[in-house]
Amino acid sequence: MAVDHIIIGSGINGLVAAAMLSAKGRRVLVLEREADFGGCMRTGEVTLPGFSHDVMAATFVLFMTSPAGALLAPDLARHGMDYCHTPHPTAVLRPDGSSLVLSTDQARNITAFNAQASGDGDQHGRDVGSIAAEAPFLFSLLGGDLWSFATARLMFGQVRRRGLRGLAAWMGEALAPACGWLETRYQSPLVQALWAPWVLHCGLTPESAYSAKMGQVIAFALEAAGAPVVRGGAGAAVNAFRRLIEERGGVLRSGADVERILVRDGRVTGVRLATGEEIAAPSVLASVAPGQLFGRLLGSDAPPEDASAAKTFRHGRGDFQLHYALDRAPDWMADGLEKVALIHLSDGIDAVSKSANEAERGLLPEVPTICVGQPSALDPSRAPDGKAVLWLQIPDAPRLIKGDAAGRIGGRSWDVATREAFADRIEAILARHIRDFAAIKLARRAYSPKDLEAMNVNLVGGDPYGGHCGIDQFFIWRPLAHSTNGLGRVKGLIHIGASTHPGPGLGGGSGFNAAKRLGA
Repeated sequence: MAVDHIIIGSGINGLVAAAMLSAKGRRVLVLEREADFGGCMRTGEVTLPGFSHDVMAATFVLFMTSPAGALLAPDLARHGMDYCHTPHPTAVLRPDGSSLVLSTDQARNITAFNAQASGDGDQHGRDVGSIAAEAPFLFSLLGGDLWSFATARLMFGQVRRRGLRGLAAWMGEALAPACGWLETRYQSPLVQALWAPWVLHCGLTPESAYSAKMGQVIAFALEAAGAPVVRGGAGAAVNAFRRLIEERGGVLRSGADVERILVRDGRVTGVRLATGEEIAAPSVLASVAPGQLFGRLLGSDAPPEDASAAKTFRHGRGDFQLHYALDRAPDWMADGLEKVALIHLSDGIDAVSKSANEAERGLLPEVPTICVGQPSALDPSRAPDGKAVLWLQIPDAPRLIKGDAAGRIGGRSWDVATREAFADRIEAILARHIRDFAAIKLARRAYSPKDLEAMNVNLVGGDPYGGHCGIDQFFIWRPLAHSTNGLGRVKGLIHIGASTHPGPGLGGGSGFNAAKRLGA
């Protein structure tokens, strides 16, 4: 086939770009090196037959509320993509058994938080209210093309509104860490503990610059839109995308490993697969990590400045996944958790900081921060009648193991024995909060950072966020200090994916922005 655009990688950004470009009549070819499409969106019966597990990404609030989601939702729904909701998107459960549940009803949250500590609910209302008031400006910075006339006009408008000093003050506040936000604005340890773990899902820690603002954005999004899952699993979303792209004339090929992006006279001419097959195209969108793009894929055609900078690009903590098939729905010892989408098991700010710091230093955390998803509570189709699945994500696992913070696990690599020993540690924490857990556990399946990288080459060291998300590798500096919206010196090549602005997650932002730039 004659091709207008080749897209390397079939994660959310590649699929969004393919759907948008094919809608404009462009001839699009998506090339996926793995046997299955979807990148981090993958559903399978990995424990027992009849139990469907989202092996990586699970919650779709970022896509549902994104510009890409709004644009593509009607057509994806036509092809079978449907959301399952709960009015209780998240909760925290502390070691002493105390818990706090967030509702999608702001008035109820304000009352509940004030009951924990006088004024905490009112502060919550002010925090999420400030995000709502700033939404046009803030979400343009978080998701739009930063090197653009639209952003320049936006910034000029803010200067006119706030003044230079006012805008500088806003930027300074936006760089505050989450620990400062939570410790100075909230008195209740439970309210603090509810929000502290969420910064890990942004690839940050409670001490990271701008983690307070991201925590407030998450609070706003969860309260406003919940934590929906896709009916049938994340893989059902991928199938809907595939059907939509094919309906529009696009082609998707799995098992197609791109070995090299072909360049002549500084311009893309196509790609060569590992099989030797060459495919011509004047445009390539590469949804890959920087090491892949400026190493293997471009080789000697990589601009020297990019190749040099890519060698200093840093990846973040690894991710650890643990999945359970249960004989019945979990009976939580704390009340009100039965229909909560995502429950964090954590003692609060210091506990999150400790586990993340241990992981960043190469240690298996003594008490990891655990996120427990209950997809079958929202979508009963995930398990046989009367049974259940649990999805556990540990966002503070070391990429490379140097030791064990508890001094009990001796492994220094993510071999099977070390993976299962760490899974035992997590399970012991989980089991303390669920009645008769051992009796209802039918099977479990663990995935170490090494396992996740084996399934998706872009998860370097099991890093699910496309690279460290500190301020020096974010916004206009993602992935490289001289980055400009994924456009480099190779004409016709656009870098997209989690390693590029606007960063990780299922929002599809870089694919959306690239497609818009190409006329979609």
